[in-house]
Amino acid sequence: MNKRFFIGIAISLVFYGVVQALISGEILNDFYIDTLVMLGVNIILAVSLNLINGFTGQFSIGHAGFMSIGAYVSAIMTTNLGYSFPLGLLCGCLAAAVAGLIIGFPTLRLKGDYLAIATLGFGEIIRIVWLNNDYVGGAAGLNGIERVTNWSWIFFGVLVAVVVIQNIVKSTHGRAMISVRENEIAAEAMGINVTKYKVIAFVVGAFFAGMAGAFSAHYFYGIAPTSYNFMKSFEILVFVVLGGLGSTAGTIIGTILLTLLFTYLQDIPEWRMVIYSMILILTMIFRPKGLLGNVDVTKFFKKGGASKNGGTTTTP
Repeated sequence: MNKRFFIGIAISLVFYGVVQALISGEILNDFYIDTLVMLGVNIILAVSLNLINGFTGQFSIGHAGFMSIGAYVSAIMTTNLGYSFPLGLLCGCLAAAVAGLIIGFPTLRLKGDYLAIATLGFGEIIRIVWLNNDYVGGAAGLNGIERVTNWSWIFFGVLVAVVVIQNIVKSTHGRAMISVRENEIAAEAMGINVTKYKVIAFVVGAFFAGMAGAFSAHYFYGIAPTSYNFMKSFEILVFVVLGGLGSTAGTIIGTILLTLLFTYLQDIPEWRMVIYSMILILTMIFRPKGLLGNVDVTKFFKKGGASKNGGTTTTP
């Protein structure tokens, strides 16, 4: 909460106002609005997964499961039970966070590939539950959801997600998560409760994944279990890896680039995945740590910039 923070918020609000004016003036058509919504949803998903994979060093590939919980719970609240969207959104986020807590305790003692398999299994279990539940439409999904999500909901959702996660990372809890990523044994030897911070990362990440699910469900009128399979989790993971594990700015940039690329290649579906895959391969060859790696771009705005020894100067 310093001068740079408020400048960033002010610039964001100006951007919001300009886009809102373009939408109100019908200068932006439905294609561009849909793209903005997808960008917002994907950014929320990516920065929330980055907290788990990038900053805490866990290998989770079940993020689509948390997203589906937020989508289905919010849709049930608004469509089946007739509650308001804000309440449905809150319930979807909390339900996803509870799921993150439930999966956290029994599985976060696992590491590496074992944790990846466990989270993948969790995501598939959630998908099969929706698939075999007639109350939410089974394989056909839940349709007739009122479109409530708009540019304002998406913008402030992204703003809240980025600010909250970035402040967690800069806090003592965030430094503890980073220490777990760097050396789990050393962190535990220094008295850090490793399991606790893994669970916190999963709960917070799941909460915002549920938010993204609720936003998408209330924009595209319907949801189906096939939308939350392994490929969706893999897509979110690619956003994070391309941008750079442990870099919030890199994750946002990577998400924007890949979302726009995937959108504008829709006219050539036979080449879309080829071009998409080639870009990922070339990026991993020439930028194996991602576009920004674990660079903290805020250091370039600090007085004095980077120090000669490669570190960064701190501002009192």
